[in-house]
Amino acid sequence: QVQLVESGGGAVQAGGSLRLSCAASGNIKMINAMGWYRQAPGKQRELVAGITSGGNTNYPDSVKGRFTISRDNAKNTVYLQMNSLKPEDTAVYYCAAGRNILYPSIWGQGTQVTVSS
Repeated sequence: QVQLVESGGGAVQAGGSLRLSCAASGNIKMINAMGWYRQAPGKQRELVAGITSGGNTNYPDSVKGRFTISRDNAKNTVYLQMNSLKPEDTAVYYCAAGRNILYPSIWGQGTQVTVSS
């Protein structure tokens, strides 16, 4: 089994920055991709960043140029640097992992990010 533990959420004003971290433990050999999803109240959960073990990344247009995902394979940790935050970025952010980040099989507990205008 694999466990994901997130940290780094919080409240920030629009234009500010936050960095989320997600540490993986357990049978990490089964993980190829890691990433972050978010879910705002009343909305579907959406992918905001993904990264493979080889370092390939993908982002939706809504965060491209503002969010950066990185991965430290030695620490089994993935990071999400979020800059130029907007109120519409407010959501619960979930770390996810699996063989394909579009279909993650493992989820973290979620961390709240609140951006005020």
